[in-house]
Amino acid sequence: MEWFFDTLRSHPEIAVFLTLGVGMLIGRIRVKGFSLGAVTSVLLVGVLVGQLKIPIGSTLKPVAFLLFLFAIGYKVGPQFFRGLKKDGLPQVLFAVVMCLFILIVTWVTALVMGYNIGEAAGLLSGAQTISAVIGVAGDTISGLQLSQEQKENFINIIPVAYAVTYIYGTAGSAWIVSRIGPRIMGGLDKVKAACRELESKMGHNVGDEPDVSSAEYPVVFRAYKVTNGWFEEGHNVGELEKLFDSQGKRLFVERVRKGTQIVEDILPDTPLAPGDEVVLSGRREYAIGEEDWIGAEVDDESLLDFPVMQLKVLVVGGKRKKDAYSCDGKSVAQLRAERFMHGVSIRSIMRMGVEIPVFPATVINAGDTLELVGKKFDVMPAAKAIGYPDPATNTTDMVFLTLGIVLGCLIGVLTLHIGGVPLSLSTSGGALIAGLVFGWWHSRRPTMGAIPEAALLVFNNMGLNIFIAIVGITAGPGFVEGFREVGLSLFIAGAVATSLPLLFGLYIARYWFKFHPAIALGCCCGARTTTAAIGAVQEAIGSSTPTLGYTVTYAVGNTLLILWGVAIVLLIH
Repeated sequence: MEWFFDTLRSHPEIAVFLTLGVGMLIGRIRVKGFSLGAVTSVLLVGVLVGQLKIPIGSTLKPVAFLLFLFAIGYKVGPQFFRGLKKDGLPQVLFAVVMCLFILIVTWVTALVMGYNIGEAAGLLSGAQTISAVIGVAGDTISGLQLSQEQKENFINIIPVAYAVTYIYGTAGSAWIVSRIGPRIMGGLDKVKAACRELESKMGHNVGDEPDVSSAEYPVVFRAYKVTNGWFEEGHNVGELEKLFDSQGKRLFVERVRKGTQIVEDILPDTPLAPGDEVVLSGRREYAIGEEDWIGAEVDDESLLDFPVMQLKVLVVGGKRKKDAYSCDGKSVAQLRAERFMHGVSIRSIMRMGVEIPVFPATVINAGDTLELVGKKFDVMPAAKAIGYPDPATNTTDMVFLTLGIVLGCLIGVLTLHIGGVPLSLSTSGGALIAGLVFGWWHSRRPTMGAIPEAALLVFNNMGLNIFIAIVGITAGPGFVEGFREVGLSLFIAGAVATSLPLLFGLYIARYWFKFHPAIALGCCCGARTTTAAIGAVQEAIGSSTPTLGYTVTYAVGNTLLILWGVAIVLLIH
């Protein structure tokens, strides 16, 4: 063991990867639905490894953190700026108000408890589960006119306070929003009924099951034998599809068997007659039950054996050229009505990595990823009209990435002195802002600055967790003593700083902003950037509609809460 410990001290890079591996493994463990998560687990493992007093250089930590912040900004940028448009302003304003209340509550709590700069920053980071504050606050403290010893003490106490307050910050948030939230909205039954009503208004027609969302239904291809007398009148494919459309069902005829012959090139005037077998494509909630009208479903292997394409397409904002089509800001129903969407179904819509319901009234935004399903010769023209295949390339534009971080950091280091207090975004805040702008720009011009989702995931997860691992290892020697100092009182303070803003947010979302109950719940989860809570809410009310209020507020909340790492340090200082 001595050899192993000496090796870790001699090669600290091994200690970093050991901390990452063990921490992420522990983070996967769930007890009754709760887990510490990767970040907290990596921090605690880092603290344990740090007891060996492993020296780590000062360069790797900020490099990893800047990659993480730029990736976060890049991911939420399209929704951040999209929210500034007229239809998104109420949700943006709500997120700003709630985030300001979060800052005020944390600041007042820290003052009442007599916390120093580091404890206050850790309180904000853990109680609001915004891990990036650890780095942003640390950068800000480094720029203050304090002794080196004071700076180190303040920076080292931040992860301690974070660890103490994080558990309630996560579990408490999910419980408050999913259990108390519906009561503030008028009761769980009332919220469920309101969700069904909203789903109905948005075109959700799969019955009265409150726990079913059409976003969960995939696109299917099913074959039926024509027996209905309606077909004896000499109808064709175009007339059948129009009939489906008049019933609110978006179904397409993909193939027809007439005797032993299979007709693959289907046209609107292709005739249909009793005894034919037809393949219908569409979302499953529309296709189910057609055997009651067309005829019995058949399992015809040769008829159903044809290639189907599933393609993810990035929605482009603005017009790429004169008279080009743009579905940014249009509803799913409007997009489906376009001629190029004939034979093409939308399987899913992803926004900032969150799946939102595919209702006819769902509004599509630039930066969304639509998963299209259909025959290749139908899907490709639709993809070209909507935007670009996602990823348009598997290669990260490293010039775009690196120069973006450089530009952001240069802006961040600009300092304004007011009353002897240096005010700046710091390199971390600058990198976040640069990521927002560059991510928005890429959503307008997808051929420039491409960073595939897989690469973003690596930058996000690895960047943050490498940073946290080094924080834990560095703070390890003094962590136990620091934990004794902050103790139980900080846990209680954290519970206050977590609970009050959420309760306030739930109230104003419903009664001041008058959001729909489901949207109000989603807005609170988004403004607080609590992913655990949005999942708990959807499970509690049996609907995916809260995600419609989650994405814009998440983009705004994620940005402001990270920047609050600068604000809380300056306020306490």
